[in-house]
Amino acid sequence: MIGYARVSTEDQATDPQTDELRAAGCLVIHQEFASGASRSRPVLASLLRSIQPGETLVVVRLDRLARSVKHLLEVIEQLEARGAHFRSLRDPIDTTTPQGMFSLQVLGAVAQLERSLIAERTKAGIKAAARRGKLPGNPGLRARDPIAIRKAAAGWSRAHLEEVLETLDTWLPTVRRLRPQHTWDDVARILNASGQSWTAERLRRTTKRLVKEGLAEKALLSKSPPRLPSERLLTLVAGIAIAAPELTLRDIAAQLERMRERAPRGGSRWSASSVKSLLDRANRLGLIAKGEAAS
Repeated sequence: MIGYARVSTEDQATDPQTDELRAAGCLVIHQEFASGASRSRPVLASLLRSIQPGETLVVVRLDRLARSVKHLLEVIEQLEARGAHFRSLRDPIDTTTPQGMFSLQVLGAVAQLERSLIAERTKAGIKAAARRGKLPGNPGLRARDPIAIRKAAAGWSRAHLEEVLETLDTWLPTVRRLRPQHTWDDVARILNASGQSWTAERLRRTTKRLVKEGLAEKALLSKSPPRLPSERLLTLVAGIAIAAPELTLRDIAAQLERMRERAPRGGSRWSASSVKSLLDRANRLGLIAKGEAAS
């Protein structure tokens, strides 16, 4: 049982929550200081990535974990994907029991109904405003008011940065391993092969924003060295091995097949020996540091 305690500011104490979590049997408790409405929860994000199959994430109340029903369901979905469970001490939610799963399904139905009602009210409001000659949206933006545009841009920028910070640990280490030796296109494809969704340009712009905020190194934006077309497959395989040194030759072969990369002889199937041959060449050319190659 892994406890999670959250308060809005560092001036508040997590002691009441931690005491209750310890009494429930949590030996490990993660504490976070963040507003309930904030999307930036680095402690929670790290916990969701590190929790192990069979473990249970425990909170005192649902509002300590999630911003909304939608967010709660997203968190539980992440836990289920890792084979972990969820329990709230003061709410009838415990995904290890049939009753808890039923309560979760009810919450999901309520969330779906809430989204439908909000959509209907929004459509009705837009139609009513249109009948009165009013247009939806920000009047300042429609009028191209510079102050309104700056405020909106600042808001969008902050929201984007918070979203980026939530997922930072899932992609930035790979970027740091591969850039600038590998192109943005290859880095994006390697990340996407692990279940993410990036374009090369969006990845470059996001990294540039982190550099601007002082959260990443400027060297990541340096220009990649020129590569001959014949070297593309070699550098791609080397990049996969560098991004995830724990992968075996067969793992890399499977990843290349998911990326729809043609094998050196043109086939769609990859063998471990083909991967090893490319990795050996990459090692001889110094594309992979010692200890980073797959076995």
